[in-house]
Amino acid sequence: MAISFNATSLLNGNGIDVKSIVNQILDQQTGPLTAWQNEQTDLATQAGLLGGLNNNLTNLAAAVLSLANSSGPLASQSATSSDSSILTASAATTAAAGTHQIVVSKLATAGTLYTDPLTDGNTSILQNGATTGDIQLQVGGGSGATHAIVITQGSNDTLTTLASYINDQKWGVNASVVTDANGARLALYSQATGTPGALSITSNDTGLTFNAPVGGTNASLTIDGVPISSPTNTVTGAISGVTLNLASTAPETVQLTVGPDVAQATAAINNFVNAYNAVMGVISAQFTVNPATNSEGPLGSDSALRSLQSSLLNDVTYSIAGNSGLVNLASLGIDMNNDGTLTVNQVATDIHPSLAGVLATNPSAVQTFFQNASRTGFADNFNNDLFNLTDVTDGIINVDIAGNKAQQKALANQITDLQDRLTAQQKILTAQYAQVNATLQAYPSLLYTVTAVLGALGGNYSVTPNTSTNTTPNAGTSTRS
Repeated sequence: MAISFNATSLLNGNGIDVKSIVNQILDQQTGPLTAWQNEQTDLATQAGLLGGLNNNLTNLAAAVLSLANSSGPLASQSATSSDSSILTASAATTAAAGTHQIVVSKLATAGTLYTDPLTDGNTSILQNGATTGDIQLQVGGGSGATHAIVITQGSNDTLTTLASYINDQKWGVNASVVTDANGARLALYSQATGTPGALSITSNDTGLTFNAPVGGTNASLTIDGVPISSPTNTVTGAISGVTLNLASTAPETVQLTVGPDVAQATAAINNFVNAYNAVMGVISAQFTVNPATNSEGPLGSDSALRSLQSSLLNDVTYSIAGNSGLVNLASLGIDMNNDGTLTVNQVATDIHPSLAGVLATNPSAVQTFFQNASRTGFADNFNNDLFNLTDVTDGIINVDIAGNKAQQKALANQITDLQDRLTAQQKILTAQYAQVNATLQAYPSLLYTVTAVLGALGGNYSVTPNTSTNTTPNAGTSTRS
């Protein structure tokens, strides 16, 4: 678009609007700027979607890895007690399935010792006039270690100072002063249960009188008729891979059932389905045409998404042979929908099994479908593919994200360079047109002077003084054509 001026207006001294003219010239050179800025917005939107998709893909990889883990939730075992008020249990993946009959007759207890009361906790425990004394404390039953407690007047000869002294020795014994209506007593509590926590006084020449020891006995129970003694109420090793937690005693038999942990397996499979659907949902949304705009999503033209979608669909339709008929997801009660997402069947029909039913009847085959020793199971295969797809450098979405960042950086540099050039050109043009404006504003005065000189020389010229009222140098008028 050219810029033109009204000659009559220019010659009357009004000049030109410098700022307006410069802006018109610069506007003709900013065409790419708007396009680049719009492209920046599009790239930022795409970057947000790619970042979210990459997070979803990472979550899917974690869910599949869990299913491929030979020590993970599909291999987990549960131990269920018929009476949790008597005992509970947990099972490692190595535990063998089976049922056990357990009777708990005695709980493991911590050893306790206490003295007869004294007036208070600050009364000396030494005998009449004695300045020293000795107490021999045995911890751990008849074969346990004996600790000599040397009592020294003014140091540890009161209940309060003696309790503090014993606690400082780290013998596995807690000492405290118990005060009630009868006075103050020294109380000793072992930190261990069973025989290792049994306490006794083997020698004492102080004024303290110790009562008979209490506790320090092992737990006693039978498992399938076999007697078991345990120093703690947490029993390990009696049933391979199973840990028993004894809570109380009872004459009745508790039945403990060990078997596959269906709850953990169900949760892990549902987690996989949800993670997979999250990825496919984002991809499908990009390829869905909006009827209002007749266009796909911001990533609809991204070929990497097409490739990712194809790869995931190939992985999720993977099948194995044999395995009691559990050869693909559909045989486990997990169906594929028209949009590529998955649905876990909650209710079995004649043609569609339910996941719960399959896990209840053949949990080992479910595990074999997902993972096996030769690493050819569904999760094994999917995990290998996802390992490559989520690689931080070469992963398909990470490559896309890196390319997006490079484009954004290049655009930002182009925009900055153009803006710098326009700023420099603005200064030059402003100076040039300001000079033109000054010349035009001076024209009437110059014309008056020339006319006056010519008139004086020839006597035939008349001079009309300039009557322009222009007082604003940049108020001249410009037109564009």
